[in-house]
Amino acid sequence: MKNCLTLLFLFIFAHAARAAEEEIRPDEIQFRRQAVIRMIFDADQNISLSSLRPAKVIDLDLMHPEMLPSSAIKWDFKDGDLFGVASAGAGESMRWIGGFNPFATYDLVIANAQGDGATGMTFLHSVNGDSLSASLQFKAGKPEAVTWNVVAGGKIVSEEKWPVPAGTEMKNLTLRAQMSAVGVNLLLESSGKSELIGYSDFSQHFDLRECRRFQKIDFAVRTDLKAGAQVMLTGASSYLSPGSGQADIRAITNEEGAPLLDDGRLWFTITVRGRALPHPLQGVFSLNPSVFDLRFEGIIVFDMDDGLLRNDLASHLFRDTKSGEWRGWTTGFSALGGAGRAEEKTILAISSVRDPRRGFSIMKARPVGIDGAHEDPHGVFDKEAGKWRLLVCEQGKKYRAAIWESDNWDRGFTRLAGPVEMDSTGTMIQKFGNKRYALFGSADRKIYIRTYPDLQPAGELKVEMPPWNDKNGTRIWPDVIPLPEGYPAPYIALMMDRVNFPGMPKANWTYGALYLYHGFPSKP
Repeated sequence: MKNCLTLLFLFIFAHAARAAEEEIRPDEIQFRRQAVIRMIFDADQNISLSSLRPAKVIDLDLMHPEMLPSSAIKWDFKDGDLFGVASAGAGESMRWIGGFNPFATYDLVIANAQGDGATGMTFLHSVNGDSLSASLQFKAGKPEAVTWNVVAGGKIVSEEKWPVPAGTEMKNLTLRAQMSAVGVNLLLESSGKSELIGYSDFSQHFDLRECRRFQKIDFAVRTDLKAGAQVMLTGASSYLSPGSGQADIRAITNEEGAPLLDDGRLWFTITVRGRALPHPLQGVFSLNPSVFDLRFEGIIVFDMDDGLLRNDLASHLFRDTKSGEWRGWTTGFSALGGAGRAEEKTILAISSVRDPRRGFSIMKARPVGIDGAHEDPHGVFDKEAGKWRLLVCEQGKKYRAAIWESDNWDRGFTRLAGPVEMDSTGTMIQKFGNKRYALFGSADRKIYIRTYPDLQPAGELKVEMPPWNDKNGTRIWPDVIPLPEGYPAPYIALMMDRVNFPGMPKANWTYGALYLYHGFPSKP
């Protein structure tokens, strides 16, 4: 009996000691910056869709056929490039490269040119002849201007032209079209540096989110040469890209909010930024949390069963362990696209049987029924309460954090707590030890910690060298993640800054760089 009581005491003592060790307050963790990176059309991160690689082409007319009825440009191969010259006076050509994805990025690499002419990319509807075209005009072999033309219903409905920056050389120059279904950013890249030249929106003419429309569009390289002109093309490609800035970082989890550590990597939804709010995309990234090898894995778009694919974002994705289905919530920013449809920005429930973390994925989406243009949903299933809890930024005069709950993950939510008094962004619910807390960024240079689920004050996150300074904005996402034993730190945080890509029109949201922090308990 005495031995039994001793064993029981030891068990209780060990359990209490372990529980005490697991009781850690997030305001007692010190986060120190470890690394930073901003992906700006990083070639090693591209996910290929189609390409023209002259050095790998054996039969040009079979692999990349001429799309014009006749062409006066003669093409040949030279030093691994595609060499084009007008065979008899002026001439034009349009060579097929691949299919079309309205959320992809398209490149044409120009080795050099002589004389006068233009070369670029055309996205041509194979049935009705509608098209969008980006071209680089050159004169006496020197780049002169970038143009963007839209043809709808047999008429030119948009013609725009921007001068090329002084000093730009026609030597391994990349013309780039970053598409976002309702608009385009046009850039030139030289020596690894991308520069915005122009931008345009075209949804007033047609909606490229329509599946039936974009499935009939081809991607082609179009060249127009004056007499005596010639051009050398290194290649063309279409691909999914991490873009010019990343934001809205959120770990992919299970239904109870535990971060998914799969194949030794953490998985994240991170916004791939475009220009304004209709233009970003929902990206997926992964990271080995023992190092900083952030990897772009794919793009997710959303299907509301109306024939459109939507570029919604600021998502929380989780894998439901019972059904095996991938589920979550996203923010309906695509409603701001101005495509002539009456749409409302709202919180959407999303689902997919297929694992949507890699490549190009489509998830089903439908409103959860919370009225209002709210943002940044992050949810968990609280097993003790038997409820789904959703932390959002409620729209009002400013966005403020609030918790809603329901018996179901995708409908029936009612407010449980909040909204809080301060501006809020990047909401998240996270466990520290055995206890959950709510965290969110704010405009007042703080990352707030609140109790869960009643949202009472519980301090602020301690961040050494935070991702802001006196010149740049502070509404960042905390994204704190606990790690098991064996990693360099018991906690990491992946945050972003809000520095916009140069040259974009205001207002724009093209931030930012990504910052890795290590967190260690540091009780006062």
